[in-house]
Amino acid sequence: MEKKWFQTPEWSWNALESRKEFVHQWVQPLKDEGDSPDMILFGAPLSRSSISVSGASLYPNEFRKIWKNFATYNLDEDIDLSKFNVADAGDVAMHTTNILESHSRIQAAAAYLSEKYPERPLCIIGGDHSITACAVRGIKDANPEEKIGILQLDTHLDVRNPADLGPANGTPIRQLLDGGIVKGDNVYNIGLHGYFNASPLVDYAKEHRIQMVTLKNARKKGVPVAVNDALDSLSEKVDRIYVTVDMDVLDIGQAPGVPASTPGGMTTFELFDSLIEIGKREQVRYIDFVCLDPTKDSPVAETVKTGVYAWLQFVTGRAMALGK
Repeated sequence: MEKKWFQTPEWSWNALESRKEFVHQWVQPLKDEGDSPDMILFGAPLSRSSISVSGASLYPNEFRKIWKNFATYNLDEDIDLSKFNVADAGDVAMHTTNILESHSRIQAAAAYLSEKYPERPLCIIGGDHSITACAVRGIKDANPEEKIGILQLDTHLDVRNPADLGPANGTPIRQLLDGGIVKGDNVYNIGLHGYFNASPLVDYAKEHRIQMVTLKNARKKGVPVAVNDALDSLSEKVDRIYVTVDMDVLDIGQAPGVPASTPGGMTTFELFDSLIEIGKREQVRYIDFVCLDPTKDSPVAETVKTGVYAWLQFVTGRAMALGK
């Protein structure tokens, strides 16, 4: 493995444990050679590029730290995830001050893992939402002839102008559209609601034919159904689907630990059920979880726990699809 891109996280697996009853015992480090995992995980601990003050760079560490609270057995689905091999590549080493260099490293890491493990789902734990543009560019570097579609679960469109803000967390979708990496009609955003997207941003989204599905309309048919409809449509148009989950899509009462929390968002039930469906889809090759700020969480860490639960739901869906 290209060691220059990754560093060993402070909190991760427990190599002394032979049992796999809990997540920290189950997820193992990605080996340099001979490893053939069912899924690969890595962290992108960057939040210096956030428009608002954010401690999202701390989330990959907290994500792994809280693993001991979660068993590998999913009672609802009657499935033991320990049979599904998840390998942790560690965290991309961030530059202390240079945001563009950090973005370049995330892009290179995503390209490297996509090329070396082309058939394995890749999960990225952020970090703010700027990491999405970096990762998608890296995946495109590894697969230049293939079309990439994006399913975005988010309160915001994230199409602010990088010319005004730099490559910040409010700009990743616009970066990808303006850069010709992804087409607007291959971007589906589910979860938009309320008073959190200014009209010029909506105008840009309409001009570029971003498929906007408000949370209100998604709920009319059921959020998991709306998600499946979007995935059905994307599957007909693209070769690979990238899912980005901005944790501010959740209602502020259920996820206070995000930089841009809002009322009226998704419930955890809607997100969890949707992620099972997303995990079942073979064309979903990549997923990230971004904009979760542990410093804004309460002492019981409800948002961090929700983030780990959300990731496990995706893994459950993929394990179910493979019959493991």
